[in-house]
Amino acid sequence: MPIVQVDWLKIGQRDDELKQKLFSGIAKAFEDIGIDKAHVHIILRDIPTTDWAVGDNPMSERFR
Repeated sequence: MPIVQVDWLKIGQRDDELKQKLFSGIAKAFEDIGIDKAHVHIILRDIPTTDWAVGDNPMSERFR
């Protein structure tokens, strides 16, 4: 059972349609290598820009 974790910055509005496209694309990639998509678990985490930094620079400063 593959588990895929996707962390992305919570920037702007990402609707359910966009997330479904992401899920479908990931599931298809596994199907393409012979793994049934029913066995693929996908975890999506929206990370606030205040909780993500590169070095000591928070992404909230970059995306003001």
